[in-house]
Amino acid sequence: MNRYVKDKVVFWLFLAPALLSFLLVVIIPFFMGLYYSFTDWTAVAGMKANFVGIKNYTSMFSDFAFRYSFIRTFLFTLLSVISINMVSLTLAFLVTREIKFKNFYRAGFFIPNLIGGLVLGYIWQFIFKSVVPAIGALLGIDFIEQLLILAEPNLTLFGLIFAFTWQYAGYIMMIYIAALLNVPQELLEASEIDGANFWQKLINITVPMIAQAFTITSFLTLVNSFKQYDIIIALTNGGPSDIYMDKIVNSTELLAVHIYNVAFKYNNMAEGQARAIVFFVVLSFISIGQVYYNKKREVEM
Repeated sequence: MNRYVKDKVVFWLFLAPALLSFLLVVIIPFFMGLYYSFTDWTAVAGMKANFVGIKNYTSMFSDFAFRYSFIRTFLFTLLSVISINMVSLTLAFLVTREIKFKNFYRAGFFIPNLIGGLVLGYIWQFIFKSVVPAIGALLGIDFIEQLLILAEPNLTLFGLIFAFTWQYAGYIMMIYIAALLNVPQELLEASEIDGANFWQKLINITVPMIAQAFTITSFLTLVNSFKQYDIIIALTNGGPSDIYMDKIVNSTELLAVHIYNVAFKYNNMAEGQARAIVFFVVLSFISIGQVYYNKKREVEM
């Protein structure tokens, strides 16, 4: 056996466990789910799944709750992507300056990302329900004391965005820090000599130089915002209820929560699977489009 063949055998031997795991855990279940989405599968032992065609897909788009969850998911994702990236970039600028304890600040900002979503949701539930009214009472401000963030539908959505930003901004900050540290200081110093202020340096030098980081962070925040589930379950469990177009809806039942409820709460496994397939297709289309657009912008910059 020559060296080339030996290296190939070793390569595939080391790669085989990961490929096998990916095949068994991702690829095969995906195609099984695709098949079940065209049946009346209930996951009940002994009951045969019957082929029903596109019935699950047609009923999905006629379901008002599904359409509403789509709208709320897009709104949550848009606001979360903007919020997380703005906060992360601001923190990255802060901890890359020559300030005392900057490494301490980096660690402090990153720590919330290590907290699980369920735990984080219960933490913020306690803060919104107990701490915020207590602060309002202490300061004698009736508006803050009577502020029920988790009881008003629109405020609840912003509360979710706030909690998600608090958790995820530290992780995205680390990506921006790596990008900012790679910006040549010579360019910034030369621009200062030419009289450029902070905003001119930011727009004309820093932003184009960290364009690749924007592509990565936008993709990560977009995908994770779309898939958000655990924080919602712990913080609001899909509530509170609201009236939208004369129908009762759950104001924070985003797509991931909606799909789970359809499949497991209402035991419509096949219909839930069909909605998950549509969710996958939409998320793939949007994320690939976002990466393509950002890569194109990188070249233009």
